[in-house]
Amino acid sequence: MLGVLSLGALGAWPEPAAAGGQIEEPLADSVRSALSAAIANSAPPVPDFNDTGKRLAYLRWLGAMSDRLYRRKTDFQTRIEFLQTVWYESRRAGLDTTLVLGLIQVESAFRKFAISRVGARGYMQIMPFWARLIGDGDVGRLFNMQTNLRFGCVILRHYLDRERGDTFMALGRYNGSRGRAEYPNAVYAAAKNWTHPDAG
Repeated sequence: MLGVLSLGALGAWPEPAAAGGQIEEPLADSVRSALSAAIANSAPPVPDFNDTGKRLAYLRWLGAMSDRLYRRKTDFQTRIEFLQTVWYESRRAGLDTTLVLGLIQVESAFRKFAISRVGARGYMQIMPFWARLIGDGDVGRLFNMQTNLRFGCVILRHYLDRERGDTFMALGRYNGSRGRAEYPNAVYAAAKNWTHPDAG
């Protein structure tokens, strides 16, 4: 994984992201433990199907999303690994994959090394304090694809649970703009680019 120092040495500093960031709030010990456990599970992002129909639906989705993402990620292997990981981590957290792709589009425009003006990092723009609260404290790991997507999906799930399933409020909390419509509406609009009958 390229770290921030090696990026600087190459003269390719990450572009700032336009999105905001989560607000650090106190977590109950039980919540912190549950979130830490969800982050720590090192299961690989490999889908396992016990049904041929579900596997074929997944492959149709993967092919369609790969075509749509081509302009943003031209390398085939990088694109497929990214989509497989989004699919895996969103389902692992009980989230709508289409919504997660819309959130990533708004947050980072699919840029792995995006950094916002408030310091949020990576595809899902994770604030560094999360690495300290529920991770191992290594902020550099937030640029790792699977780590970033896992953190983002676990955090969004946490906010959905806090908001009792209200996606609008959870998205606002994710962005640090709870109660305002601009960010949730932007994510909903972006998610329309990633709808597919097999997204299920």
